Amino acid sequence: MASPTVAANAYANLAKMMERGGAEKAASGPAGPSFSALLKDAVGSVMEVGKKSDAQTMAMASGKANVMDVVTAVAETDVAVSTLVSVRDKVIQAYEDIMKMPI
Repeated sequence: MASPTVAANAYANLAKMMERGGAEKAASGPAGPSFSALLKDAVGSVMEVGKKSDAQTMAMASGKANVMDVVTAVAETDVAVSTLVSVRDKVIQAYEDIMKMPI
């Protein structure tokens, strides 16, 4: 289970992504960032966290990293992937709900 700190970091990263979207919206007028751009940023963020976790694990295997750093990196990756899966599930559910609507 993820610690409160890891969860708080995940929510802070999401808030930063949304702020960037809000800043782009204000600068470009009524049109905001596209949904695909937000998804790309989210997937990129998850990939970065995963790479950090992999690097920490490799450093631990070579004896150069602290166990706590590895555990923290793996927990952050777990939270990021869980968040991404939850968002994916909600998008799929929304799509299915839209497809069930009568025309």
